[in-house]
Amino acid sequence: MIYLDHAATTPMRHEARQAMLPFLDPTFGNPSGLYAAGREAQGAVDEARMRVAAALNARPSEVLFTSGGTESINAAIIGIALAMRRAGAGSHLITTSIEHHAGLHAAQYLEGLGFEVTFLGCDASGRVSTEEFARALRPDTVLASVMLANNEVGTVQPIQSLAAVTHDFAAAHGHRVMLHTDAVQAPGWLDIDVCALGVDALSLSSHKFGGAKGSGVLYLRRATPFLPLLHGGGQEMQKRAGTENVAGIVATGIALEAAALGIGARARAVRGLRDRLRDGILAAIPGSTTNGCQVDCLPNNLNIAFRGLESDLLVAALDRQGIAVSSGSACSNSTWEPSHVLIAMGVPIRQAAGSLRFSLAESTTAAEIDEVLRVLPGEVARLRTAEASAV
Repeated sequence: MIYLDHAATTPMRHEARQAMLPFLDPTFGNPSGLYAAGREAQGAVDEARMRVAAALNARPSEVLFTSGGTESINAAIIGIALAMRRAGAGSHLITTSIEHHAGLHAAQYLEGLGFEVTFLGCDASGRVSTEEFARALRPDTVLASVMLANNEVGTVQPIQSLAAVTHDFAAAHGHRVMLHTDAVQAPGWLDIDVCALGVDALSLSSHKFGGAKGSGVLYLRRATPFLPLLHGGGQEMQKRAGTENVAGIVATGIALEAAALGIGARARAVRGLRDRLRDGILAAIPGSTTNGCQVDCLPNNLNIAFRGLESDLLVAALDRQGIAVSSGSACSNSTWEPSHVLIAMGVPIRQAAGSLRFSLAESTTAAEIDEVLRVLPGEVARLRTAEASAV
């Protein structure tokens, strides 16, 4: 299989898999246990927390382990918003129309609880305007949630600039607005130093950077107001009840540490392969168009529209040829509809309906890219012919 869907999930890193194995069988103790097996498990969790904190330039006490990106995003948005409202700070949120559904649906859930939500738009590249963000801030705004890098088109948002806007707003109005970012797609490609970003909360998903599925990270800056979503135990510093997924947590620490190394060289190499794929597709397939820009975006992400096609049919055709790609967010494909991200960017609905996402990794080879470029034009032509004859 030629796997070009790393934005959906990544293969586990060898070192992460090896690190987690002992905690699946011989070292199976509950970290809450006071006996030796429990203490050993707790020590492994503590070590992983320190690894993650170092990768994020955070304090270990600011790192919480969750079941994945969806929980981390929901916990940040809902937990901070409810805590701020309880403190009397207000009930207004700001987010964007291009967030992952975990963020959009969390915001919509809060609307049902009486919060008012402003959904910011974006430009044709998928980038949010700092000026529009600043205009949306109000005295009753309690939280802004803007993803660091988009999962469908890879656009990187100006999080540092947005953080500066919130700080200026606080200085002018004496009212602090918390800032959360969904950084699920960022590890391995972008620096995720939480101090440099200036965020109060940040969400990660382990399986997006070579860790295990079912494990995630929520960074909460010290003293950030927060009400837990899960209750029933004192785990994760009283902020996330439930017995810890020790094996997944151990793998998360190892994988994030590895992803933080050599980002520049990795990005340069993969960007070259992505551009080779893009240029080859545009040259060989008439009616193909890139969605978004290829400048301020993740180096491994390529979103291309094929005029006159339905993307799911092309995904299936490539799958039969041993090539794995995506027609958008893997989390929404079971109930397919045109990408809300592409629609928000102003992409015509028929173009959005014929769009594929190719997402590469450091393991992707030039030979694989060349094989895709050999197979793809023929599959596109065949499907277009079939579509024309059916009309």
